[in-house]
Amino acid sequence: MGALTNDMTRLCDAINGMRNARSAMIRQLEQATKDRRAAVSEMQAGFSSAHREMSRQARSGRRAFVSNLKRTVAGRQREFRADLNGARQAWSGKGRKV
Repeated sequence: MGALTNDMTRLCDAINGMRNARSAMIRQLEQATKDRRAAVSEMQAGFSSAHREMSRQARSGRRAFVSNLKRTVAGRQREFRADLNGARQAWSGKGRKV
């Protein structure tokens, strides 16, 4: 074979090698993209689950706070009514004499 034939053979081999390398790189990129999409979907599902749990806990905390607040206010209202009733009795002269 002549020098031109050898050069053309090497050039064809180089072109084929680069084409194969490019194909391999594209396959790797496609696989990496699939893996990344799966990871992102899993991460989003985790965010959704965490958000639901956080929401449930916050709701439970708010309910407990409001329930406690209602009990506290009701107790203070009873105390206030009792104090007011005692003051009315004292002003009307019906209170206990010490």
